[in-house]
Amino acid sequence: MVTTTRDTRATGAAGRIAAEVTSWEGVTAEAGSFGALAFVVGRREIGHLHGDHAAHFAFPRPVRAALLAEGRVVPHPALPHSPGLAARRIAGEEDVRDVVAMLRMNYDRAMERRGAGGHGGG
Repeated sequence: MVTTTRDTRATGAAGRIAAEVTSWEGVTAEAGSFGALAFVVGRREIGHLHGDHAAHFAFPRPVRAALLAEGRVVPHPALPHSPGLAARRIAGEEDVRDVVAMLRMNYDRAMERRGAGGHGGG
């Protein structure tokens, strides 16, 4: 059997996160900017990964502020003064679990909006 880079990544943090997040109804994984792997619901990105080492998110301002205060995220490295953008370094399993949890927060919010807009959940 020939092992490809894609197969190898499936065992890394990005692969484990992608396997979980793409199992949620309506989520697709797409190529993003700067080599990122973006998770999308409809037309809305719920977050993206830069390899196995970093996750980036956009949150409503109060959510980002709370996550910063809790130490769960840091300001986005390229846009640190953006009121909604945040980043999380991925160094171990606890980080993987928390990245999945924060992606789920954005997923739930996106699905609520889809339901409120009359587009359904699927």
